[in-house]
Amino acid sequence: MRQFISRIIKPWLALAATAAMVGITQQGCTKDADAAKAPAVPEKRENGVRIVELSVTEKGYEPSPVSLKKGEPVKLVVTRKTDHTCATEVVMDGYDINTPLPLDQPVEIAFTPKESGKLVYGCAMNKMISGVFMVD
Repeated sequence: MRQFISRIIKPWLALAATAAMVGITQQGCTKDADAAKAPAVPEKRENGVRIVELSVTEKGYEPSPVSLKKGEPVKLVVTRKTDHTCATEVVMDGYDINTPLPLDQPVEIAFTPKESGKLVYGCAMNKMISGVFMVD
């Protein structure tokens, strides 16, 4: 019986665990190639501030990537639409942003991009679920 467990069951368990980890780590990830082509998000403005509406779904932060401009004030309006995610907040390093996202309630987050390039934001679990701003 021990040989059966060692030779048959253990490799299957290892394979199942590996497959599960691959599925978990790929959720919400953004490939660099995808980040280069940010979809056109309708431009909304309010008193010179760009308004960007984001949703947290089972797919992650949407839309992503979003193009922003360096030095242009932004107000994010983020609504978490699912409870099946670890993305229950928005964390953005370098901007002192760590904002809880209650379910089905829009949350406003104001910031101004300081540098050009790729700005990654995400959940508090080391951004396992993440989104990207492409700052020009």
